[in-house]
Amino acid sequence: MWKQFLSKLPRTKSSAVFPSSVVAGIEPLVAFKDVPSSERHNLFVSKLGLCCAVFDFSDPAKSSAEKDIKRQTLLDLIDFVDSSSGRYPEAVIAACSRMLAVNLFRVFPPSYRSGAGSSSGGEGDEDEPMFDPAWCHLQLVYELLLKFIGSNSLDAKIGKKYFDHSFIVRLLNLLDSEDPRERDSLKTILHRIYGKFMVHRPFIRKAVSNIFYHFVFETQRHNGIAELLEVFGSVISGFALPLKEEHKIFLWRVLIPLHKPKSVGVYLQQLTYCVTQFLEKDPKLAGSIIIGLLRYWPVTNSQKEVMFLSEIEEILEATSMVEFQKCMVPLFRRIAQCINSSHFQVTCLAPSNITWCLCDEV
Repeated sequence: MWKQFLSKLPRTKSSAVFPSSVVAGIEPLVAFKDVPSSERHNLFVSKLGLCCAVFDFSDPAKSSAEKDIKRQTLLDLIDFVDSSSGRYPEAVIAACSRMLAVNLFRVFPPSYRSGAGSSSGGEGDEDEPMFDPAWCHLQLVYELLLKFIGSNSLDAKIGKKYFDHSFIVRLLNLLDSEDPRERDSLKTILHRIYGKFMVHRPFIRKAVSNIFYHFVFETQRHNGIAELLEVFGSVISGFALPLKEEHKIFLWRVLIPLHKPKSVGVYLQQLTYCVTQFLEKDPKLAGSIIIGLLRYWPVTNSQKEVMFLSEIEEILEATSMVEFQKCMVPLFRRIAQCINSSHFQVTCLAPSNITWCLCDEV
């Protein structure tokens, strides 16, 4: 059956790094324990080739036997990575990156994006999430990627050639998936890649910034903003002191403008965490942060005002009197307007929470 299965695989030209003879050299359904240790990397590559077959899951009954074979093969690959020792040869890294690309990188159909995504415009999007029917395979592919990147057997100096800028950009594009399971897996993997390949860190920060720019100033539609911010919360906490100018620019040009979209409530918790991480790194940023929030204050959206008041309170708790004095005049003006609001939550929250916080500072 495996030969019939292999006939469905995409044909590629032979190369010095990934010769076709390696894939064809060992039957891919053989168990790792049944081959000599010297042949296990070749078997690993052969199994990777087998998993390059991508199936249609819109019909559960279609190719069910082949789907089961692939699923079991993916489990074998994961077990091998878990138990492997020694460095992976370059042929293994190349074959693995190719299989991952074949299975993961895809363009979501237009109808997939047309619905209200998790950051697509509403303040309280309650639409049911869409689940990818191919998740039974995708989940295992993501698990393999996570374990492969995190493995001590992967030499980062060689791996960076295959898990390169192009691979990272295509991985980031998948964060627009409507399947929350996929976004959660990608969030963990992106963090692992950021930690593994130090050479790629500036590029990752720039690429993510571009996604945020596109979201804030052009589309205001993206499903993975909360996940990206969650990753960057950890990234910001690892910034060295004193903060680089590049990092401060990220705060002013990316994080503060992210308060502008109507859907800010979807990711406000993660956004607030990122902002407060900057405050922990440099408390002198507090006054400028508050001024920035006042610039994006939602004067015609009471629900967003409630969110902003809560965030301001959290920021003020970490603000010194010196920094508070830099922003207190415009802040008090805004609080006065909130007290006069026709929305009961705004009028209650402004004096009871914000004023209490200010008195506590004094």
